[in-house]
Amino acid sequence: MDMNSFRLDGKVALVTGGAYGIGFAMAEALACAGAKIAFNVRSQKNLDKAMEDYAAKGIEAKGYIADVTDETQVAELVAAIEKDMGTIDILVNNAGIIKRIPMLEMTADDFRQVVDIDLNGPFIVAKAVLPGMIKKGHGKIINVCSMMSELGRETIAGYAAAKGGLKMLTKNICSEFGESNIQCNGIGPGYIATPQTAPLREPQADGSRHPFDQFIVAKTPAGRWGTPEDLQGPVVFLASDASNFVNGHILYVDGGILAYIGKQP
Repeated sequence: MDMNSFRLDGKVALVTGGAYGIGFAMAEALACAGAKIAFNVRSQKNLDKAMEDYAAKGIEAKGYIADVTDETQVAELVAAIEKDMGTIDILVNNAGIIKRIPMLEMTADDFRQVVDIDLNGPFIVAKAVLPGMIKKGHGKIINVCSMMSELGRETIAGYAAAKGGLKMLTKNICSEFGESNIQCNGIGPGYIATPQTAPLREPQADGSRHPFDQFIVAKTPAGRWGTPEDLQGPVVFLASDASNFVNGHILYVDGGILAYIGKQP
């Protein structure tokens, strides 16, 4: 086996929302495998902070301000990356939000905003990079899905609907562009320990574990939360030539939650 098939030397990778959290971790992994990194954020403040963080890791990256839900801004983003770095070889559709609101209290505007960012955004960005990939004769699109691409849970109607749709968008891009030697797959993270989920893992006043922390660990065969680093190997695999015959697949990186019914009480 040629282990060089996992290398990404000279490839241009766009990681949307790659300023922090799992997006940053995946961008770091792609860079370590040799890729040139581009990412977008929505404000100059976030861009400045992200550039500091990339520099601290010794990663050369180019950041751009763009809203993934705005077709004009995305077209300008892709054009700028192509001018500065070359044709985009790898797209990681990572940008997303979640709103935890009971469905009967969730407004249609709240629902639309989640779907717009988490589903329309990946569609818009993929549509913008596909012509370049087709012309080049190869490309990788990786959509960051979720366990909620398969499961539902209270308070996240918009998120689950969007991530379920993203799973099917992944399969449809595979179906439509596979003959162009473009592979589109998804990564479905489990519960990942990030600053955003830290409040769910904080010890209680009596020193006991947070109830949600207990719930997740009990439901995960691995017996722990995931880390951003757990996503690094999978994203490199899906971005590399090692996965050239893997298409339309959702790789769940969840410690086994989706395979597990849970312990008997």
